[in-house]
Amino acid sequence: MSGKPKLYYFDGRGKMESIRWLLAAAGVEFEEEFLETREQYEKLLQGGSLLFQQVPMVEIDGMKMVQTRAILSYIAAKYNLYGKDLKERATIDMYVGGTDDLMGFIMMFPFLSAEDKEKQRAFIVQKATSRYFPVYEKVLKDHGQDFLVGNSFSWADVHLLEAILMVEEKKSDVLSGFPQLQAFKARISCIPTIKKFLEPGSQRKSVPDDKYVETVRRVLRMYYDVKAN
Repeated sequence: MSGKPKLYYFDGRGKMESIRWLLAAAGVEFEEEFLETREQYEKLLQGGSLLFQQVPMVEIDGMKMVQTRAILSYIAAKYNLYGKDLKERATIDMYVGGTDDLMGFIMMFPFLSAEDKEKQRAFIVQKATSRYFPVYEKVLKDHGQDFLVGNSFSWADVHLLEAILMVEEKKSDVLSGFPQLQAFKARISCIPTIKKFLEPGSQRKSVPDDKYVETVRRVLRMYYDVKAN
């Protein structure tokens, strides 16, 4: 195993994308092995690498880690992106949990039927602007600091920027009523490690296309249609 973390997933966003974001934010180089065939997936299963028979899986520090939240928590703690004490960590967890809920609505989008996509697009924008973005807008306005928690860069900031950009792909002016979040987006995007990750040619993945959807369905043997909310 090399010294770099190695990520096992599809060549697309999915649940691995937030892990890519967090490693990139920490300035950590990583390698990837993309799952393209059922045989690759079964080899991981048979080798005992997938504790719960699921990806993402990340090799890091001699471990084969699964479960997205566990992987993210480990990376955040290892690279000082998890607050300075238990209260800050709990706050980060709350914000990340909320952002995760929003991102879950977006993650399923590529797997919807054509007729369900417009319905889901409207649902995503409605939830973002009525439930999630107002929370972060108020947090930033109330404490008047540059970051969400403890006035230091954390996992919560990385996760929120990722979510903002994903929602903007569904509606480009979605932040028009959120001046604090507009300023937040600009600030976080200028952090050197984030700026590098946002540049063309990075390991950030593009919007999932039909090839990604077909690969996931084939490798995981998904023979059912995902339903919109």
